[in-house]
Amino acid sequence: MANGASDRDRVFKTKWFPREARKALIPDQELSLAIRQVMLGHAIDLGGGVYKKRLGKNRFRSIILAKGGRNWVYEYLFAKKDLDNISQSDLAKFRKLARSYEGLTDREIVELIANQDWVEIFE
Repeated sequence: MANGASDRDRVFKTKWFPREARKALIPDQELSLAIRQVMLGHAIDLGGGVYKKRLGKNRFRSIILAKGGRNWVYEYLFAKKDLDNISQSDLAKFRKLARSYEGLTDREIVELIANQDWVEIFE
């Protein structure tokens, strides 16, 4: 994992994520801070480019996908009280998705943003 953000690091949230973050009262500022912590190794590494990070005063868990350390994507959010952890089946799906994200070209990322499938988080 990278030791802090580089000039190339970009942070995104999927189309689904912003609505859930709003309901959980988790602003982009908190997401930006949390991703910097993840880049420094302050998260649970679930392997295969999948990370779990606490958010919302420890009430929520986020699943972040980052394969290759270039693009960091907030993929999933769940309340600690509702789910202790993701299933092995879900973990396998997240790992597969992380691999596919790793291979995205800059043009494909621009298309994801244009189609509003991804939203970039700026500090």
